[in-house]
Parts: sequence; structure tokens; C-alpha cells
Amino acid sequence: MATEKIISAGFGGQGVMSLGMLITYAGMLENKEVSWLPSYGPEMRGGTANCSVVVSDQPVGSPIINDDATSAIIMNLPSLVKFESSVVPGGKLFINSSLITNKIERDDVQVYYVPCNDLAIELGNPKVANMVMLGAFLEATGLVGIDSVIEAFKKVFGPSKEKLIPLNTEAIKKGQEAVK
Repeated sequence: MATEKIISAGFGGQGVMSLGMLITYAGMLENKEVSWLPSYGPEMRGGTANCSVVVSDQPVGSPIINDDATSAIIMNLPSLVKFESSVVPGGKLFINSSLITNKIERDDVQVYYVPCNDLAIELGNPKVANMVMLGAFLEATGLVGIDSVIEAFKKVFGPSKEKLIPLNTEAIKKGQEAVK
């Protein structure tokens, strides 16, 4: 593994920050070098939100990702408009096709269209759309293991949310199936 630079972006409330945090914590649990840098729009819930995640086998020099993201996880159209060009040629774009009908014009990136909201609704809880996307990301990149993500879930959300692990694990599996 070299260095993965990931942008996770969407509306506030879509779980893009926690998705990034889970990748970061899972990387730490696997003894990788990591950084997580949040960025919130002025409106918070319902406004735009994104975070930059760096996972590497070498020390992370800067948490800032300019136009050199290796992957972008995009949950809404404004985020696609803002971050599509930030992914390097050969990088990966993960698009929530439940909310974004636009097709990517670029032919120098791998694009994964994942109907996150639709699959989350199938599972009975629209709030796990971010975990569906996380599953797709993990399947396509192999960056961190699912076991590490589940362990990270316990650390990020605490004991009171451990009852949600089975649902979130199912959501991750749905996302993995969506890109196989």
C-alpha cells in the first residue's frame, strides 16, 4: 500500500464524517499512519460537509488534500460538482446513485455508482446509507478490513450504539455486493 487520500463528502447528516472517521480508526487499528480532517459548511445539518482522510504506511506529511485525492466518496450532487476534479487520473469515484443521476464525463477514473439510499431503505433504515457506501469503498479498495471497521465502530460510537453493529455490518455487505 502506498498512500490513500480520500475525500468523503455530502450533506450534513448523511454520515460522511463518521464514514471518514471509521476508515481512519480502522487504519489506526491496523497500525497504519492516518489523518482525518473535517470541514463543515456554515449550515451544518443539511449543509455541505466533507472530510479528508489519509491512510498510509508512511508518516502523513499533511492532512490537506488539494487536487490529489486517490478516491472520493460522494453522497450528493453539490459534492460531486465540487470534488470530481480533485481525484487524480487512475483514482476512484464512489457516487451515491440514489441521489445523483449525473454520469461522470471523465474516462481517466474508475467510477462506482452505488444506490446507497435505496439499499439502506431495503435494510429498513435510511440512516445506514453511509455504511452501504463504506462497504462499496472497502470492496473496491481493500484499504482496511471489515473487522477493523467494526472494531472502530465500537470506539467511534461507544457501547450505547453496539446494538447497531449487526445492521451496520449488513449495510457494509450490501455495499460490497453492489460493486462486485
